[in-house]
Amino acid sequence: MSSIQHTRLAGLQNSWGAGIRRSWSGPWWRRSASVLLLLLGFFIGGNLTVHLANAVGVRTFTALYALIGCELMVLGRRRLAWLDNLRLGFVYAVVLEAFKVGS
Repeated sequence: MSSIQHTRLAGLQNSWGAGIRRSWSGPWWRRSASVLLLLLGFFIGGNLTVHLANAVGVRTFTALYALIGCELMVLGRRRLAWLDNLRLGFVYAVVLEAFKVGS
């Protein structure tokens, strides 16, 4: 995105755009794998929170287990870069579940 003035906002938009172009460039299988990992993370996050709430019975512990899972994915993404897409889908599903229950 080209702008007339060089502002901090224009620089931020350019850097974000370059990051998005880098993440979505490359072969088709890499793009489809990243989308599939986002969807898999969303599926796991949506189902795991419901099953943990039923198994444990206390929502506080469910949130703690979800937080521990996210932090483990953050620690593991240095070795496995695909864990970042899985984590993004997981966090999105957990936040969506929180909006659905109103907390």
